[in-house]
Amino acid sequence: MNKILIRYLFNNYIKIFLKVFFIFYCFGVILNLFEEIEFFKNLEVNFTTPIFLTVLHIPSMIIQLLPFIIFITSMKFIIDIKNNKDLLTIKVFGISNLKVFLLISFISFFIGWFSLFFLNPITSSMSKYYEKIKANYSKDIDHLVTFNKNGLWIKENLENGQRIISAKEIDQKNLKKLTIFNFDKNYNLVNKIYSNSANIEKNKWVLKDVILVKFLEDVIDQSEFDELEIDSIYTYEKITSLYKNFDTLSFINLITNYKSLLDQGYSNIFLKQSFNNMLSMPFFLITMTALASILVMGKLTKSNNMRYIVIGLISCITIYYLKDLSIALGKTNRIPLTLATWMPIIITGLFSSVGVLQINEK
Repeated sequence: MNKILIRYLFNNYIKIFLKVFFIFYCFGVILNLFEEIEFFKNLEVNFTTPIFLTVLHIPSMIIQLLPFIIFITSMKFIIDIKNNKDLLTIKVFGISNLKVFLLISFISFFIGWFSLFFLNPITSSMSKYYEKIKANYSKDIDHLVTFNKNGLWIKENLENGQRIISAKEIDQKNLKKLTIFNFDKNYNLVNKIYSNSANIEKNKWVLKDVILVKFLEDVIDQSEFDELEIDSIYTYEKITSLYKNFDTLSFINLITNYKSLLDQGYSNIFLKQSFNNMLSMPFFLITMTALASILVMGKLTKSNNMRYIVIGLISCITIYYLKDLSIALGKTNRIPLTLATWMPIIITGLFSSVGVLQINEK
């Protein structure tokens, strides 16, 4: 392919990509800013705080929308070169539809890997900082959960005091080797509970092999129970959900610190889903580019833009719900989670491969 034509097509595609990216960014800023203002409306904060948090949060959201940005970019690019007769001109120089598609697919593929290795580490750090700042203003700040090398630690407010819980690990929906400290409102230790395990599937925790030590005025009373129930605001789902923010994990961090993340308490299923979700993105961008090419690279005549806008919106919504359905099937163990992550890409890719061969013949 002629180098001048390659440079021309490349530059045009990147310009359109940056414009679409900027439009998505602006819409994201406007929508998220309203959400942040709603969150802070009853709090005494500077007006710059919602703006700053929006700036931190939007980049990670844009990365998630990258497949749809690429889809719209590809559609816009092909419509433009059709309408201004550039597609007809490059055909005169012997450049087929397939070569044009391969060029923009390569650009999309490169954008995907560039995002994973260079943009994603930055956006994940911004998301972590965003979560940290947001937590400082959260009404539930007195209820804290953290994982570290010593296991799980929970601080929970009670009506008559506070509770601190430590556990060595989470195994399925059970805490192992846990110690519970109950304090009164003056932070005096009321009792201490030792347990080999606790089922935390529901808000009523069921403790097994329990030793209860009560600290009375002059004596210490110790009792043993085979089973003991306590009420908590936390469940297994609530605790693990605090560590299910894809945005705070970077692709590089997943590759280099996978075992360390497991030791910190992250679920293996969650990490596997995060890794496959990120790894699949460059290939997802190719399939979205292919789908856009099939929809608009049929005829050389001038196109009706409104018609393609409607088709594009319907396609994006369909693919979004297909991906959402696939992940839901994976989480409910209907299909393997890895397959669930890749299935929308495989389906879209198979459909697109047939269409790409057809557009090359036109």
